[in-house]
Amino acid sequence: MSNSKKFDIRLIEDGATWTAQITRRKTSKETIISKSQDGFASETEAKAWADIELVSFLATITARNKRR
Repeated sequence: MSNSKKFDIRLIEDGATWTAQITRRKTSKETIISKSQDGFASETEAKAWADIELVSFLATITARNKRR
């Protein structure tokens, strides 16, 4: 997982399914959901998806920031 304080993952249980979210800290009190996917059967599946997506999400943002 990343050492970034700005981006993190959140796992939420919705009855029998799990939702994985990539969150971004806008301010110290406000959090924004940058990417989300639901329908996972277990917490481990949701965590695995979130970890992979967070790495690719941060790589995309890093590349975009270097172009600017």
